[in-house]
Amino acid sequence: MSESTLARNTPAAARSGTRSEGPGRGALALTVARVVLALFLGFSAFAKLIAHESAVESFDRMGWNRFAMYTIGGLEMAGAIALLIPVLAGVAAIALCGLMAGASIVQLTLLDRANAIMPALLIVLFVLIARERRDRTATLVALVRRRA
Repeated sequence: MSESTLARNTPAAARSGTRSEGPGRGALALTVARVVLALFLGFSAFAKLIAHESAVESFDRMGWNRFAMYTIGGLEMAGAIALLIPVLAGVAAIALCGLMAGASIVQLTLLDRANAIMPALLIVLFVLIARERRDRTATLVALVRRRA
């Protein structure tokens, strides 16, 4: 076998001299981020779903009713749970980008402008998670299309 044939048939990691022994630091960091974000969203959702006075006060300041509070709490809880399920994490991250974009706009227009940075920063994390999970998301989409 010639050297050029061997080079084409050898994985890139082996050719470069690096070892691929599982997920790298970036993937590990994003896994930790998924868990932390799921906990954060879960607590935020729980406050809305039990109508904690802080959540009720925020929605009253916006002029929104309890139905909106429960709906957003439900979406946050669903996203938090889905972030913890590997095959759903990418889709959840994409959906949560939309939810956080809305939260940022609400902060800018109805509440405290200074607090708009937090949902915007969360969007960055969700984009990184969605990007890292894009292969599993594509697999999930293909599976759903086959069944439809």
